[in-house]
Amino acid sequence: MKLIVKFNLVLTAIFAVAFVLAGWFTHTLLQRNAMAEIKENARIMIDGATAVRTYTSQEIKPLLQTQMTYTFMPQSVSAYSANKYFAQLRKNYPEYSYREATLNPTNPSDRATDWEADIVREFRQNPDLKEIMNERETPAGRTLYIAKPLGIKDAKCLDCHDTPERAPRTVIEQYGSANGFGWKVGDIVAAQIITAPMTLPIQRANSAFAAFMLSLAAVFVVLIIAINAMLYYLVIHPVNRLSNVASEVSLGNLDVPDFQATGKDEIATLAEAFGRMRKSLVEAIRMLES
Repeated sequence: MKLIVKFNLVLTAIFAVAFVLAGWFTHTLLQRNAMAEIKENARIMIDGATAVRTYTSQEIKPLLQTQMTYTFMPQSVSAYSANKYFAQLRKNYPEYSYREATLNPTNPSDRATDWEADIVREFRQNPDLKEIMNERETPAGRTLYIAKPLGIKDAKCLDCHDTPERAPRTVIEQYGSANGFGWKVGDIVAAQIITAPMTLPIQRANSAFAAFMLSLAAVFVVLIIAINAMLYYLVIHPVNRLSNVASEVSLGNLDVPDFQATGKDEIATLAEAFGRMRKSLVEAIRMLES
């Protein structure tokens, strides 16, 4: 096996190991960054909805208290404001969704689905649990959801949710008396759930990974070609020429031209040593012939 073949086998093995390790590290890092981006976006949106709820409860509801005695004003309800806020947000980010899933809602549109009801029950069973984060498959692809509990912390919230008899007349006229009652202070009645798409960020991460690996493979190919060219012109070619001269001399052809090597590298040193050996051999043969 020729030297250049051995060299290329070793070089290819080294590059292959480096390529696999770089690919594993890069893929892991990009996927981790994609997941961090998804979680950060989801948390920003759910925190935004919470801020709207707080603003509505503290600033808007007191202003509408008088009108509420005559006509029900949905703008006074924090859940209504949060959903309206997110409806505007979805015009630019349609892949995201926001729900205030409730087990016994006043508004039927807020009723929790089966998987949302499981989340509310989990919050009820674990009062110290502040957040649930998980993934689920949907018809639109894999999604990540973040859920936070919504509990009754203020007795004022029971003005509309204690019993139908104590609820404001306008609430009964709007939603009826069948649902949304029997809540108690300290109860976890609902969960804020933000759903964020995973497909697009993961696709971007995979595209970046593919581009990086193609670039890395191209760099490896260029390096192999460059190293092979250097090896051939600086080592293989001079050694082959020196080998041919040595073969001719060993066969008795002492008139073969000397091998001339420029520079002060190892090949030039070898050529000088061979030239001295050849002169000594020629002198020795002439002395024997005389």
